[in-house]
Parts: sequence; C-alpha cells; structure tokens
Amino acid sequence: MSASLPLIAPAAGEPTQLPAADAATYASWFACLAEPVRVRLLHAVATATGPVTVGRLAELTGISQGTCSHHLRKLADTGFVVLRREGTATHVAVNAACCVGLPHAADAVMGLLAPRPCCPEDLPEEVDVRALEDRDWDAVRRIYGEGIATGNATFEIEVPDNDALDEKWLPDHRWVAEIDGLVVGWAAANPTSARTVYAGVAETSVYVAEGYRGRGVGRALIHRQVTAADTAGLWTLQTSVFPENRASIALHHSAGFRTLGVRERIGRHHGVWRDTVFLERRRADDGQR
Repeated sequence: MSASLPLIAPAAGEPTQLPAADAATYASWFACLAEPVRVRLLHAVATATGPVTVGRLAELTGISQGTCSHHLRKLADTGFVVLRREGTATHVAVNAACCVGLPHAADAVMGLLAPRPCCPEDLPEEVDVRALEDRDWDAVRRIYGEGIATGNATFEIEVPDNDALDEKWLPDHRWVAEIDGLVVGWAAANPTSARTVYAGVAETSVYVAEGYRGRGVGRALIHRQVTAADTAGLWTLQTSVFPENRASIALHHSAGFRTLGVRERIGRHHGVWRDTVFLERRRADDGQR
C-alpha cells in the first residue's frame, strides 16, 4: 500500500472521473475490509503502541488463533499490516502507509481530494467589494453582532471592539461588501501564528448582514478574499464552521476549501459543547514560490 496517490482533476462544471487503476486499488482495499473480523483486527493492531502477537490478538478479539492468523494473512497480502516471525511467535504491526492511504482512498472516492474551483462564479453585479476603511467599523461591528445573534456563526458572545479587531486582522485582508452604498457584509483574515514558518497561513471569516443573506454577498466577499490571498502569497487559508451552518460550509467549498474533519466538542457555547467543521484551502501552486 502506498500513500502517494494522485488527486483527481475535474473539468469545470463536470463530475470527476476516478482513474480505473485507482478504482481497482481502492476496491481491493475495501473488499479486504468487507469482513468484520478483519476490521476488528486492523483496529486492534493500529491502536496498539507496538507490534502485537497473533496470540494476543486472538485473545483481544475472542476468535481462535487459526482464524486470527487466516485473516491477518489477508490483511498482510493487501498491505494493511506487516507480519514478522520471532521464534515461535508472529508479531503484527500496522503498515504505516495505510494510516494515510486508507483515509486518502475514502476521501478520493467521495471527491474530497479533488481540486476545487479557485472561487465562486456568478458574482452579483449589485455587490461591490472594497477594502475596509475606518468609517466602516460601526457597520462591521453591527453585522458581527447579527452573526452572533444567529447562534451558529461564532463562539463569541459579544462583539469585539474596533481596536481588538484592528489589531487581530491582517491589514491587507479585510474587506467590506456594499449594495447601493450600504455596507452589507465583511470578510477578514488573521494570522494563525506569530512564527515565521506559518507566515502564509491565515484564518478567515465572512459575515453577511441580516436581510441580505442569499443575495450573493458571501460569494462576492469570499471571491475577493481568496483571490487577494493568492496574489499576496498566502498559501493556506483555514476556517472553522459550526456543522449547523450549512450555508457557510457550502460557500467555503465553492471557493476551494475542503473539509478536513470535524472537531468534536471543541468548545462550550452558552454552556453547550459544540462541534466545528475544519476547512482548509491551499493555493494551487503552494509549493512553487
């Protein structure tokens, strides 16, 4: 099993096609795991702190040693585990490559690893996006408060003051959206770390005013946000969204973000544990500059 597997490049607006060779490889992996006993054995080996003997695995799973050996050979043939004979005992260890390769396979089949579009299309003509100015702070804070009021936009329970936001946000990555001269949304990015190695990594936010949601304001904002980030050399954008905020997750997917996972019970919000969906966008040429 190899973790060096290709991503799928889709044609614009078309479903992606999984290469036949990759499909055959993934199918052989999934077929091997179609037996529940093998799933249990692989889980036991993968969660162990080191190699485990066949005898110990038989005890853990409650099956005979002969049956255990049979299924372990199948797992070894497919590449999930490695068997090593020491004296009269066989020691079993997980193949480190499958720790990456197997999740990769599931993500590839479900399309999560396919490169996504640079940014959303069909931007509304009525929405203008420009850099945030000092005169916009009141509107920005009002819209922030409207997001807080939904209960599904942020862990914040109070709107930060102007100085706190000004200090937090990157100067060249704060935007407002206008309709007929009225500020109806904002987007901003802040550094994830003060360490130089993470200089190109930023955490992003997009907020749309109540009464203007569903009109493409978010699309216009995130379009400017990601294109400006690409131009400025930010190689990774990331954000965390409550699972209930499906509109925000869809918006970020449209801008090239992909879901990396769900962070369960990551924080308490009004006394209730909440999960967040962690999303990341990588610049297409992130390793070339």
